[in-house]
Amino acid sequence: MNAPLHIHRFTIEPVDSRRFASLCGQFDEHLLLIEQRLGIEVRNRGNQFELIGEAELTRSAEAVLRQLYRETRDNGELTPDTVHLFLQESGLENLSEALQQSDGGKPVILRTRRMTIQPRGPNQQSYVRSIQEHDINFGIGPAGTGKTYLAVACAVDALEREQIRRILLVRPAVEAGEKLGFLPGDLSQKIDPYLRPLYDALYEMLGFENVAKLIERQVIEVAPLAYMRGRTLNNSFIILDESQNTTLEQMKMFLTRIGFGSTAVITGDVTQVDLPRGTKSGLAHVVEVLKDVKGIGFTHFKSKDVVRHPLVQRIVEAYDMFELRQEGERQEKEAQRRERSNES
Repeated sequence: MNAPLHIHRFTIEPVDSRRFASLCGQFDEHLLLIEQRLGIEVRNRGNQFELIGEAELTRSAEAVLRQLYRETRDNGELTPDTVHLFLQESGLENLSEALQQSDGGKPVILRTRRMTIQPRGPNQQSYVRSIQEHDINFGIGPAGTGKTYLAVACAVDALEREQIRRILLVRPAVEAGEKLGFLPGDLSQKIDPYLRPLYDALYEMLGFENVAKLIERQVIEVAPLAYMRGRTLNNSFIILDESQNTTLEQMKMFLTRIGFGSTAVITGDVTQVDLPRGTKSGLAHVVEVLKDVKGIGFTHFKSKDVVRHPLVQRIVEAYDMFELRQEGERQEKEAQRRERSNES
């Protein structure tokens, strides 16, 4: 059972219209950030506030709002980055996550301009909830599990709520047997075919004309992974697709581009690596490196999570079984080799 919602009311003194404008932010962006991070609703009229959500969260959110109001006196104008740091340092995001886990989690629904998207099954629900709660998220698993589609849906939802300012679609330029430099056209024309799944999802959710306008205004940006070096990405939603084709150095470079107010989703399938033989996948490596780092979300999809044609699920399961048999045969041969070596 979900815990009942609690209405928590309070006032902040002294009344200073300039300081309250700074506290709320332009178009209430600071209050929206608190709502997004904590999963509560914030209403205010002047210095009177009403918070709706889990009782423990609303009480803690009041403390943060009062802290931020004091900050407007001591340090002038607040920025989204300042609000983000206060939330991070207060540990409220961890409290929000713990409460949602204890409640079993409420169903997540994403709304875009043209459609409503409800993730299927507990793993997709957990994936979307993790994206909403963490700044860096990994979606790892076979084709057809909705990793990329749901990441795009979360990005569009965040853009339309004005929680972010732009969407970046990134993909490593690694393709079997063909170099991008030998393909005709400019940079965009070279990499567009490899980003088609991302484009298709955007067209479905926003419409072709809207996507074209947003790309023209650089609200939606498309870039190969190599072009991320040297950039710091603030207030953005970044999707790194097909990340199993990153090298160790590329993955580290990408993860260190993330700035304040940004969300990154890294998707990939470690069983479909197109890197040159002997090159370790950055995705397989980063799972081991970051598995114990707090504040990073990992969702592992299985063949049962496939939401495409039923045959796709059977194909994925057949490959898994084949690879298990091969591994078993390899281990058996290795054991026999060691046994012969010991006898000799």
